[in-house]
Parts: sequence; structure tokens; C-alpha cells
Amino acid sequence: MLHALAHIRIVLVETSLSANIGSACRAMKTMGLNDLVLANPQCEVVSDVSMARASGADDLLQQCRTAPNLAEAVSDCTLVLGASARSRSFPWPLLNPRQAAEKALAVASQQQTVALVFGRERSGLTNDELAQCHAHLHIPANPDYSSLNVASAVQVLSYELRMAYLAEEVDYQWSAVREEPPASHAQMEGFFSHLEQALVDIEYLDPNNPKLLMNRLRRLYLRAEPDTTEVNILRGILKQTIKAASGKLKPK
Repeated sequence: MLHALAHIRIVLVETSLSANIGSACRAMKTMGLNDLVLANPQCEVVSDVSMARASGADDLLQQCRTAPNLAEAVSDCTLVLGASARSRSFPWPLLNPRQAAEKALAVASQQQTVALVFGRERSGLTNDELAQCHAHLHIPANPDYSSLNVASAVQVLSYELRMAYLAEEVDYQWSAVREEPPASHAQMEGFFSHLEQALVDIEYLDPNNPKLLMNRLRRLYLRAEPDTTEVNILRGILKQTIKAASGKLKPK
């Protein structure tokens, strides 16, 4: 579990207030987290306001990285958990902060990078962004007043991560040592694109009326947590499937 917190990344998507970025830095540093990535920020990152809100976490604010979108921000991660403040029409694995912290620490202890993703101040994460996450995390706030800003949400999760780290009572069986490293986010997204193309080519998926097929398949494969070799095998199968559908497969 040594240095497990170093493998936890906080990702803020399209943050529009620099004050929230500074406050998130303060929340993270007080709990021992130091990896912050901003996906397409909509405000000035280092400003008088963000420096004031960082309140001593200036180093974290100065060294935080930016990415053009969520996919780039988490491309090297093997576990991505997205914060969702509302229920979705399409069910997805859902964790509370304590469960999310335990699962994140289990993976991070194997020196795999984990991302906890927080959305926009007004609208949170889009459905497409949430579909890129292995599971969703929900803070069970007062249903009559669940107004929790981004930095406060980061503080809640950072605290739970700290407590899980200190307790040393995490069940690591969820992320037992594997022969191969788990597939990264970028590898899984490449697989999903390949899978969608194969399904269109064999006329199983109608691109004009996809319904929820790809979301259901995403949920299935993300739940399976394939490793890098398994993803390569699956993509090899898809490659041959596409060849067969086009008539280019040589008969044996």
C-alpha cells in the first residue's frame, strides 16, 4: 500500500471557476494527493483567486496538467470512476465515496493509475463521459438540498481515500496481482471503436438506430476488466471478423 495515494488522479472536467481549482488543490494536498489534471478548463488556471483558494497548496496548482478532453486526461488509467449527482436512465455500477475509495486504493496499491473524475459546476459529467467510466460514484447528500460544489466533492473523496489509506484494512482481492497489467483507458476506447465498426460491418448494429447496444457492451467489458493481452486477443478476433464480413478472409 506504500505510495498508493501517488497513483490516484483527480480530474476536473471543464471547470469554469478558478476558485474551484484552487480549492480542489487545497482539498487534495491536505489528504496527501498531488496528481491533478484539468480537462479543457474554461477559466484561467493560475490566477490571484485560485492562488488564494489554494491557501498553501500553490505547488500543486502550479504543477497541475491540462488535457483537451476527458479521454486524454485518463488515457493511461486502468480504473476510472466518475462522479454523478443524479440517477441515470441507463444503469451503471454505482459506488458511494467509501466504496470508491477502497476500490481505488486496491488498484493504486498495484501501481496502476486511478482517476476520480468530477464534472462541470452546473451540469456535471455528460452521459458520454460517464460511459467512459468503469463505475459511477455518488455522494449521498441530503436529497432536499444536495448542492455540493466541485471542490467540496473533491474534499469528500480525498478524505475517504486518506481514511482508507490509513486504516490498512482494504480488501485487495478486487485487484489481485495479475499476470498482465489491466488495459488502459485508451486501449479500452480503441477496442470499443473497433468493436462498433465490426458490429456495423456484420450488420448487427444499425449506426442510424444504435439504441443502447454500445453502452450495454461497454458496461459488460468494463466490468470484466480485461488485461492488455486479452484486449489484443479481442481486437484480433474483430480484425478477422471484419475481414470475413468484407470477403477478404482467405479460405483455408
